[in-house]
Amino acid sequence: MIKIGDNIILEHKYSDSFEQYKCKLVERKGDDLYIDYPVNMNTNRTVFLLESTPLKANFVTDSGSHYYFDTEVKGRIKLNIPMVILSYPGNDRLIKVQRRQFVRVETSVDVAVYSSKGEFTPFTTVTDDISAGGTALLIDKKSSLKQGMEIECWFALPMQNGGFEYRKFRGKVVRIIDGPGHMNKASVQFFDSSGIDRQMLLRFCFERQLEMKKKGLPV
Repeated sequence: MIKIGDNIILEHKYSDSFEQYKCKLVERKGDDLYIDYPVNMNTNRTVFLLESTPLKANFVTDSGSHYYFDTEVKGRIKLNIPMVILSYPGNDRLIKVQRRQFVRVETSVDVAVYSSKGEFTPFTTVTDDISAGGTALLIDKKSSLKQGMEIECWFALPMQNGGFEYRKFRGKVVRIIDGPGHMNKASVQFFDSSGIDRQMLLRFCFERQLEMKKKGLPV
């Protein structure tokens, strides 16, 4: 299931800090995963994990399926590069995240929309909500966007560290929802996105959800 070269996102299993660390699977021997040294996704600094530290890990397959598993640090080793050894519970202990389980948050994000087949002039708008599986775009009632169209969405995601992540997602318009005034909503389902882009969008949604909880807003 998991393979050499896959990106892995790690989180502390028993922590509310919501820090995430990005690493890559470099080698695998039996139930041991050898990863390069993780990097904190907020600070871009290398993280040194103590032996026996319990972690949650997630990765995305080439087909776009998203999996979680529990792991812990078994040690460190230096071969061609310094590496951390993680335990792997086996394919039968992986937890698959269904598309409907993606956290959807109501938030306004700037997005540029392009037609994959040249069916309309590119335009900019904002989201009504967003998740790692899709989004709802606010569109003018006179928009040329139609159900069934394949589109490319370039998002400017404002992250918790103050920076922006610019990510492209391909999607299909599954329906147009009539709205009040001069605006409708276009419901878009993502497909064919890279694992690292999907993970970044998951991170953004979780950050927004955490921020809303801190403000006492419903999520």
